[in-house]
Amino acid sequence: MANLTEGTPQRSHARSNRARILAAARQELSRDPEASIEDITRAAGVVRRTLYGHFKNRQALIAALAEEARHALEQAFTRARRPDADPATAMARMTLAVWEVGDRYRMLISLARRDLGEEGVRAVLSPAREETISILNRGQQEGLFADHLPAPVLAQALEAFLLTLVETNDSPGWTDATGEAAATAALIATGIPPADAADRVHAITDQGGATTL
Repeated sequence: MANLTEGTPQRSHARSNRARILAAARQELSRDPEASIEDITRAAGVVRRTLYGHFKNRQALIAALAEEARHALEQAFTRARRPDADPATAMARMTLAVWEVGDRYRMLISLARRDLGEEGVRAVLSPAREETISILNRGQQEGLFADHLPAPVLAQALEAFLLTLVETNDSPGWTDATGEAAATAALIATGIPPADAADRVHAITDQGGATTL
């Protein structure tokens, strides 16, 4: 029994250090994508040796942040999903959920492309892609969405579109704090009339947002 409990405080301390390092990395890399390991360890309140005990190099740290973002997307979709939602409402809720996570991990888009490659970015976005294809298929089958493009192709186009919006959010002349504009634009891209798209998104945000239970 002693062997089972021995070392538990150490494991808990290690998990705490890892979480602090990841939180500091998000903060510092959001402030400056070229932030150094020294900047991150200083913000986390740990020494370099501690960081390297969890992540062998900067690329491994970026990969861990990417995995954290992928998991955050999955959790956001679980909270946003409503079994009785029609495809257009489901698409709006999903886009708003993506926006919440994407804004938090915005710095990862360019960093992941550089450090992990396009495949790394695609892996992070796989939950969003699968969810989008499922919703688009249902919407096209029900005649709610335009079917001029197959669902997987349209999903890929929407993915690139939303990535651009996330990357450029808060740039001069463009800001979308709540994701309403992005969600409305995504619905319009599926063939929903602009006024209807805006009304659907407003109905969700007026109730507290996509991930509010």
